Amino acid sequence: MNSLVLLILVAAAVAVHANSAYDTPAARFWEKALPGTRMPEAIADLAQEGTDHSPLKEHRAAPYLLPSECLRYGVGCPSGSKAMPPGLFFLETQARVGSTMTVSFSPAAVPPILPRDAAKTVPFGNLADVLATFNIAASSGEAEKIGNTLTACKTSVPGEKMMTCTTSVEATVESAVHMLVAGGKNNDDGVVWAAASGLSRHGLPRQAYVLDAVTALDGDRHVACHAMPFPYAVFQCHMTDERSKAYTMTLQGLQGGAHVGL
Repeated sequence: MNSLVLLILVAAAVAVHANSAYDTPAARFWEKALPGTRMPEAIADLAQEGTDHSPLKEHRAAPYLLPSECLRYGVGCPSGSKAMPPGLFFLETQARVGSTMTVSFSPAAVPPILPRDAAKTVPFGNLADVLATFNIAASSGEAEKIGNTLTACKTSVPGEKMMTCTTSVEATVESAVHMLVAGGKNNDDGVVWAAASGLSRHGLPRQAYVLDAVTALDGDRHVACHAMPFPYAVFQCHMTDERSKAYTMTLQGLQGGAHVGL
């Protein structure tokens, strides 16, 4: 039976990891939809935060990793965008235990994940409606990022078979599973499991890191979901062609710092 992988790329929001984080409707849905696959702690915490501190009541602007539409090696970047910062991409040949590479991730704070019922009540797709709902000035930098997200969610990217944007854990899992199954030959079924980045919201300072461990993720097909700039959590999920590979890596900074899993 084939193995299908859902990769969710987010920064860990808060170090709560309380048992209650696994008792939300989203967590219970996850257990039923992906049996045997524990919801990653970063996702569980964001779902719990979306219940306890809903962006609908406690909106706050947050820094984001990058203009999201520029993450795919510069494909689809708006005109006038800054050059891709160094230390974000690397060659597959560098992914070897004992090798060193210069890595850098800016600080990022992913907003809370709304419960599915709440996400259905708020606007998505119309910039003016979003800005009005969250009282965001149209001339602000946050408004520009939100507009870029809405544009990216409507734009197909060359080389990608399928892409969609989702606003809840449930929608993310359902969309990813649909893409994974539909992307196979003859719509064959498979075992779906998930992995998430362990990157801290504080990011990684630019320096040389040694690779302590590198593991290729077992899976015939992969769907990656990236957090997008928005007042509440929005994920852009996309499935690339069969040549794509996914790895987990453990890094250790040569100038100090804890082990980081990516």
